[in-house]
Amino acid sequence: MATSTYILGGYQTDFAKAWSRHGQDLSDMTREATLGALQASGVDTARIQSIHVGNAFGELQRQQAHLGAMVAQVVPELWGVPAMRHEGACASSSLAVLSAMAEIEAGRYDCVLVLGVEEFKNLPGDQASANQNAAAWQGHEDIDCTFMWPAAFGLLAGEYDKRYGLDRKYLNRIAELNYGNARRNPLAQTRKWQFDDKSFTDDDQANPMVEPGSRRQDCGQITDGACAVVLASAEFARAHAQRSGTTLGQLPRIAGWGHRNAGLRLKDKLARSANAPYVFPHVRQTIEDAWRRAGVADITAMDGVETHDCFTTTEYMAIDHLGLTPPGQSWQAIEDGRIERGGSCPINMSGGLIGCGHPVGATGARMLLDAARQVSGQAGDMQIEGARRVQTLNIGGSCATVASFVVARDA
Repeated sequence: MATSTYILGGYQTDFAKAWSRHGQDLSDMTREATLGALQASGVDTARIQSIHVGNAFGELQRQQAHLGAMVAQVVPELWGVPAMRHEGACASSSLAVLSAMAEIEAGRYDCVLVLGVEEFKNLPGDQASANQNAAAWQGHEDIDCTFMWPAAFGLLAGEYDKRYGLDRKYLNRIAELNYGNARRNPLAQTRKWQFDDKSFTDDDQANPMVEPGSRRQDCGQITDGACAVVLASAEFARAHAQRSGTTLGQLPRIAGWGHRNAGLRLKDKLARSANAPYVFPHVRQTIEDAWRRAGVADITAMDGVETHDCFTTTEYMAIDHLGLTPPGQSWQAIEDGRIERGGSCPINMSGGLIGCGHPVGATGARMLLDAARQVSGQAGDMQIEGARRVQTLNIGGSCATVASFVVARDA
């Protein structure tokens, strides 16, 4: 990478909060996350030169678009600052981060605010679920189902089973781990949820089938939430660090990134990879692009991962695509404990989308912030001991939009 982008700080709202129950909405989330990120980073509003907002379903859930302008509406001190909104389904705020990085690398701006925001709890669950179908190819997926995304990722489980064999006990274990990790996260949606000894089994009462291949505990938690980060150029970050009594090397930076797209339709992606070692070759390429730009060889350079587990099958896919195991053998990393707390590459110490929650447009920014907190030693009870380099993997739709960041600290 020609220049590095530094993460000066950020803020996440409480993902357990249903904002509409408090008479609040997207605008209130936007204000809280923006002001929280500025305070956490120690950056005055006057220093913000550009704003990027990630959001997927504002029009459908709240009939509210034009969210770039929402930031100045609720934080008037940012009036006049250029802003834009990005949509890429669950990867929306990762696209916002990429755009902010491009502006910094081009020398347009030195200090940029990135915000991801989403509201789901203002509508009944079945209506919110139907709205999320907009991230698929409407009318063309050829999946007979009631709930599109549990069905789609249930098909992914079937694809793994067909190609390599798949024991569901490993999917259940992924869910158990991520809900367990969420208990250590004070902002996780499920931090107080209770389970019993049958919750992470194929018991039809304790863990009922939602769609073929997907049971209740396989599903990520759609929720309300926002997350904001302040990104800066090396020059700006160096001066900022000096003022706060630290050094540039102590600040987390985005050391590498990857971004690739495929078509919308899931079955087309599966058909195209029929003879490939990986189910989603473009996901593997995205990960490798991030490594190459970060100047590292492979996953062994990472101390941990925040990955997209909208379903347990998505994390199962991520494990082999990240190279933690050979293709199709993700079960090995689950069985030997390397992805657990204290393992060689812990995954989703935040709880992930399953445990922490999944406010769609905010998830990419949340992953980036949690990675930055890890490498800064500021992750609290979620901390990976000695973490210096953490990777994120964020996907939109059925892996149609894919983004990955490598976050590192140099000193």
